[in-house]
Amino acid sequence: MWRRGADSDGYVANFVESEQIMQLNGHIASFVQVRGSIPILWEQIVDLTYKPKFEIMRNEEAPRVLERHFLDLRKKYGNVLAVDLVNKHGGEGRLSEKFASAVQHVASDDVRYLHFDFHRICGHVHFERLSILYDQIEDFIVKNRYLLFNEKGGKVEEQLGVVRTNCIDCLDRTNVTQSMIGRKMMEFQLRRIGVFDAEETISSHPNFDENFKILWANHGDDVSIQYSGTPALKGDFVRYGRRTAQGILNDGYNALARYYLNNFCDGTKQDAIDLLQGHYIVSVSREVTPTSQKGGLEAVASFPLALLLVLAGFFLTIMSLSQVRYDYRHVFFSTVWASMSVGIVAYVRANGRVFCNRPRLHKPRS
Repeated sequence: MWRRGADSDGYVANFVESEQIMQLNGHIASFVQVRGSIPILWEQIVDLTYKPKFEIMRNEEAPRVLERHFLDLRKKYGNVLAVDLVNKHGGEGRLSEKFASAVQHVASDDVRYLHFDFHRICGHVHFERLSILYDQIEDFIVKNRYLLFNEKGGKVEEQLGVVRTNCIDCLDRTNVTQSMIGRKMMEFQLRRIGVFDAEETISSHPNFDENFKILWANHGDDVSIQYSGTPALKGDFVRYGRRTAQGILNDGYNALARYYLNNFCDGTKQDAIDLLQGHYIVSVSREVTPTSQKGGLEAVASFPLALLLVLAGFFLTIMSLSQVRYDYRHVFFSTVWASMSVGIVAYVRANGRVFCNRPRLHKPRS
């Protein structure tokens, strides 16, 4: 729930292997892709901000950790193409630069790295521009093939490598990109067994196209729910092939839900997981002093209450501003309501413990 990056052994957060399997006319075809967090030592400590800062730790260990990660991938999958979808600026940019720098120590004919700034190139609606990415990786995909058995069970093709895709959480941008790669690969397979001709595509068959989109959209939602607690963002493009107004509204709702869950629910779940996995050793003889009860505002404060107060303040601010041209007294009231809203937000950030008043088993996020 709260993991980012890699641990000292090279294992990464949200590592998922997705296998697309097709059975048709006695043939069985398979194609594997993987996703996983940027394989260096970094963390993103939850602090009530919408996008907590990224912190890169123990720079000197980055090459060793990344080498162990890619060595493991090489043993399991063969050749590796790492597709990095994060931004080139800000905190994501620093992570991307460190990733690109560290991967140079292991880059070879067997390990390749490619950066594709998803947000800059595709924005929030032009996901068809992923064709630019496909043009850059097509040679790797064609060369490393897929697994295919014929009607008699004989192996006709074998997958020799894997595309490793990452964004920050390896959810939304990764889902869209993997669905595009999976679509291209299935078209290769259908042509190979003689179902499609040279120019035929999945989109040529509306029913097949719809079911394929739903399959990948549901897959992306399942992975996202496990890791973030909500369905995937940008899922409308995967499901319908285009961005929709309803999809954009759903993304806004799910983004707020992720913020709430990450700040106020996931910490307890992560503690339980770490405790069960043996990351924490609890001494039986240790005396635990109950947390003292707070009085005043802290006794009744909660995230929903704070959110309600902030929204009410902004609503009153807007209402007052709309009346400014009629009565300059509303300038004063607008300033008051806006100040109250900002003050509540500042108080919440400075006193996050009010809403997370529980024992924490502290361990840096890996």
